[in-house]
Amino acid sequence: MAVYANRAMKTVNRLEEKLDPIITRATALSEQGQAIAVQGRQIAEQFNVMTGHLSTATGHLAESAALIKEEVRGLTMLADETANMAREKVQIVSRAIDTTHERVATTTEFIQTKVIEPARELAAVLAGVRRGLEVLVAPAPTPINTSYADEEMFIG
Repeated sequence: MAVYANRAMKTVNRLEEKLDPIITRATALSEQGQAIAVQGRQIAEQFNVMTGHLSTATGHLAESAALIKEEVRGLTMLADETANMAREKVQIVSRAIDTTHERVATTTEFIQTKVIEPARELAAVLAGVRRGLEVLVAPAPTPINTSYADEEMFIG
């Protein structure tokens, strides 16, 4: 029995010698694993902090986008109102020009029919009266069978 115990002891000692480097390596790996786990937790915490910041930034960006959309909507409405008002003003000016043109044409026609044509007729009548007065006031014509001194030289 002592031989078996001695053999068992030697086997255990050899096994212990072979397992010592493996245990040492496993311990070192365990320590490295714990260090990596600590770094992983720190990275996760930083990720959480960054996620919070990104969420806040996204919220601010969404609010800014909403404000910009509202401003653009307001500017679009203002541009539409301005375009409509400008269109109305152009129509008003166009109607005013048309009305003025019609009035100028009507006034011109009125002046033509009521002033210029009667003035021409009056001028024609006065020219006729003048010719008539010239005929009445003119000296008596000389007889045709007598010759005049200045016409004696006329050969014709």
